[in-house]
Amino acid sequence: MTKLSVNINKIATLRNARGGNIPDVLKLALDCELFGAQGITVHPRPDERHIRYDDVKNLKPILTTEFNIEGNPIKSFVNLVLEILPAQVTLVPDAENAITSNAGWNTKANKGFLQDVIGKFKENGIRTSIFVDADEEMIYHAKETGTDRVELYTESYANQYFKDRKMAISPFVRASNAANELALGINAGHDLNLDNLKYFNENIPGLLEVSIGHALICDALYFGLQNTIQMYRGLLNIY
Repeated sequence: MTKLSVNINKIATLRNARGGNIPDVLKLALDCELFGAQGITVHPRPDERHIRYDDVKNLKPILTTEFNIEGNPIKSFVNLVLEILPAQVTLVPDAENAITSNAGWNTKANKGFLQDVIGKFKENGIRTSIFVDADEEMIYHAKETGTDRVELYTESYANQYFKDRKMAISPFVRASNAANELALGINAGHDLNLDNLKYFNENIPGLLEVSIGHALICDALYFGLQNTIQMYRGLLNIY
């Protein structure tokens, strides 16, 4: 069964736009769990333009589902993760000025660096995942970093879905087959939504978890948060 982790960054973005504490990020995270999320994902960035480091610290003691912290493993991020000790850390090579994540790791060129960082996390009992493009070579080199999982960067799939969904998903099927052969767990995220999630889930063998934020929060404006989470669960066959 594929688990649904809800990324709450956009909730924090809305709060930060006005100042104060509306909406309450901590309460909304608990509501997501109550409504059926099987994990909470956050992606703190150095400028704290959405989730803040203090949010991460305050979330850890109150969450009851899996806590996944994403980010570029700069020193401050590594220190935060080692302080919080989440269930999972997902390493993303996002530039400081990037609006959102826009590429996976070159696991061959960055293998030594990733081995060192992942080693620190695994010494502290944290499951690790690496954000990668649907590229079999990058999957093979990811295995050598010592990571537990890879997270497939699905923007290209989402962009091509309505044009030719079979073509769009084909590199992801190949990448997932490679990961399964190497005994790497498979996560996925970025632009997955109510239109394209079901097909992706049905065609990716061994998919363990999807992390969805922007689309889910946007859908909640129309359908309500509780109903939206249930809709996404339905697409993943979570009943």
